[in-house]
Parts: sequence; structure tokens; C-alpha cells
Amino acid sequence: MPADDELTRFLASLSPASREKVRTQPRERQEQLAAAWEAELSEDTDLDTLSELSPVAAADEAAERVVREFFES
Repeated sequence: MPADDELTRFLASLSPASREKVRTQPRERQEQLAAAWEAELSEDTDLDTLSELSPVAAADEAAERVVREFFES
């Protein structure tokens, strides 16, 4: 998947406030966050359960986790 598609989907999964935080980062960092989001989606077993119930909610939760980890560490 092209980085642009991944980044677009990642940004769409974020709350407006988190989206703005991410957009203040350099493009390369935004792409790294999007890649971390993809990894979170594929590796987190709790999200697998949520994904079965609501794929959108799982994507949103994973995106917010990635942003929290980046901006709070």
C-alpha cells in the first residue's frame, strides 16, 4: 500500500484535535505514525475483537493510541 493511502486512512481515523497534532509534524514523521498505526491494527489482539464488532472503531482506537504514545512520551 502506498504511504499516501496509509497516511490518508490514518488521518481519517483520528479525532480532529489529534489530526491537527499529527499535521504539525514533518511529512516523514506523519508517515512513520501511519505505519505504527498499521502495525497496531495488525498486532493488537484486543483490537481484533473490537474489529469484529466495528472495524471503524478499532481503526480509530488504534490511531488515537499511536498519537497518545508519540505526543505523551
